[in-house]
Amino acid sequence: MAEETIVLNHASDIAGETRINTRVLELIAALATSEVDGVARLRESLTNWAQEALGRKVHGKGVELKQTEHGLEADVFVFISYGVSVPKVARKIQEHVTTQIAAMTELNLAMVNVHVQGMVSNKPTLSVDPNNLFGETTEQKGAEE
Repeated sequence: MAEETIVLNHASDIAGETRINTRVLELIAALATSEVDGVARLRESLTNWAQEALGRKVHGKGVELKQTEHGLEADVFVFISYGVSVPKVARKIQEHVTTQIAAMTELNLAMVNVHVQGMVSNKPTLSVDPNNLFGETTEQKGAEE
């Protein structure tokens, strides 16, 4: 299966071309998304999980790029933190992804679609110590023995 690449524009007086794999663009978009405050994590697809299970390293988790008649479009799938403004976080994702792709590749995205897949609570998880199920201190244990 051939890898999908995009030819980057460059000065016409230089011989040759520069191609960038779309997986690199997905990685840039994923990293840019994860830098936005309010993003808890990116979605992992069943395909990503299966590829990782087979030993392949998956980089652009939660991001899909496609070429349309309008240009290059990105779909970003995220879980956001509970309590944040969804429209504000989505707008920041769109701006940051667009800016980072342009800065690193000089490509302009036609569209960045943000798909909020869910919310993640920042509530701390309780952990249980199997050696101390009842929360006894060492002083209490010593007094009982």
